[in-house]
Amino acid sequence: MKTPKWFLKRGFVALLLLPLSLFYLIASKTVFGFRKMRMYKSRRPVICFGNILSGGVGKTPMVREVAKFFDAPVVMRGYKKSKETGDVGDEAKMLSNDGILVHVGNRKSNLILLNKQKSNTPIIMDDGFQNSGINKDISVLVFDEAIGFGNGFLLPAGPLREGKSAIKRADAIILIKRKNVAQNFALPTDIPIFTAKNSESCPFDKKTNVIAFAGIGYPKKFFDNIPCNVVEKISFPDHYQYSDADINSLIKKAKLKNAALLTTEKDWVRIPDWAKKQIKFSEFNTEIEKSFYNWLKGKVNEHTVKKS
Repeated sequence: MKTPKWFLKRGFVALLLLPLSLFYLIASKTVFGFRKMRMYKSRRPVICFGNILSGGVGKTPMVREVAKFFDAPVVMRGYKKSKETGDVGDEAKMLSNDGILVHVGNRKSNLILLNKQKSNTPIIMDDGFQNSGINKDISVLVFDEAIGFGNGFLLPAGPLREGKSAIKRADAIILIKRKNVAQNFALPTDIPIFTAKNSESCPFDKKTNVIAFAGIGYPKKFFDNIPCNVVEKISFPDHYQYSDADINSLIKKAKLKNAALLTTEKDWVRIPDWAKKQIKFSEFNTEIEKSFYNWLKGKVNEHTVKKS
């Protein structure tokens, strides 16, 4: 689904849904407690990249950079599988295209499988901060400065999966820097905070008219950062599975406006193969400050020594 407008700003709908957030809180706490009783502890260090907001914050690009740094495998659910993504999900397909070994499906089962290998390389877990059934040696939360805590409410009244107090369970925070900072957004000062910068590229020259489309959690982030001559912006629901009819409609619209079609890399892996030559994606670059890698390497070594 598309990210609801009330997730970012409090209004009538958010207040109307607030009582349901109480039921969500009770249910999530119950599941968290039940899973914790059967927690699995990995022999190899597990580094979890998660968030306390519902999707679209930008943790998968962080996973990609850290997996490359350690030459480490990634375990993830593989959300919204389709034939276009090889039945592994868009994020998994995007990571595997970069040569990263990705294990999709039940994360606990995949951790058990990876622990049978002789390697002591850390295992990166994409998402799972709320999954108490797996012991995370190092938990890193990712926040986008422009989104902050959204409207500050729990699902479904707001984007929060957990209350802000859950941040205390994290070992560190990566803050994606933006020009505009969300109001009332303040992070704890007793947890290491590292910064990251994201940038988009434009595969077209400045004279080319571009129709940009995206089916991600917060498409505005993409639209606001691509350095292209964008004449139209089209949003689809997060993880949207594009049909032939959708793509034909976009191609027809582009021809009428004498424009090129541009999307995100995550969207591009979800479009039908026959259309990939006609649509380009913006290359996404993430740069995490160097001190984070020094900190993370130290923490991994610390946990490796404990387990040996």
